[in-house]
Amino acid sequence: MMVSARNKAFMSEFKEEQLKFSRVRTAYSEKEAGVKDLFDKAGIEFPEFDLLIQAFKKERKLEVWAKSKNNSKYQHITNYDFCMLSGILGPKRREGDEQVPEGFYHIDRFNSASNFYLSLGINYPNTSDKIKGRQGGLGGDIFIHGDCVSVGCIPITTLLIKELYIMCVEAKSNGQPRIPVHIYPAKFNDKGWRDLQSTYSDAPNLIAFWEQMKLGYAHFEANSTIAEVRVASTGEYQFNQLAH
Repeated sequence: MMVSARNKAFMSEFKEEQLKFSRVRTAYSEKEAGVKDLFDKAGIEFPEFDLLIQAFKKERKLEVWAKSKNNSKYQHITNYDFCMLSGILGPKRREGDEQVPEGFYHIDRFNSASNFYLSLGINYPNTSDKIKGRQGGLGGDIFIHGDCVSVGCIPITTLLIKELYIMCVEAKSNGQPRIPVHIYPAKFNDKGWRDLQSTYSDAPNLIAFWEQMKLGYAHFEANSTIAEVRVASTGEYQFNQLAH
């Protein structure tokens, strides 16, 4: 993705602005060395990388993947456990349902003064949610954050959000305008998919929704690259050529 000179200037100033906040400075002081070590072990130059976050609700796992700027393939960096999970498997379709969304999102906010220490906002509701969810009552303010409470968010504890927040600040300030966040109901491997089909056999609409998501998951598993996502007029996810 080409980045304009204006956007490059904004991104170069982004980290400086973040470091004006004491919690961000504390995170860097405590965790930057450990984060750099994770990237060194993966053979990825720090901070010249792009980031991908994948979340799996059934397993309560958040996976962090990254790739070097000169490489199209992502490598696994680390995992973080959900501290807790609200709601059940399935997408978020209305305000107040306590559901963690499911779908293809990106980080759209960095909150350095969160009630939950630090938090990373997810662009829920996305285009698909706006088509398929309750009109005028979708809710919002979905975050990956610290602490251990959730009403639709993904908490990973204050200790671990410091690491993830640093990774996201570095990715954005070094030229990644959108950090993708893919949230799945479960791992769509053979066993995971069979379990979903069996457990939710009486919910064909839900299975059909997951079948769309499974295409994106399978592409990443096979290629270590992200398939470009678009949304049909009916709200279904569809996949175009690869996005590098």
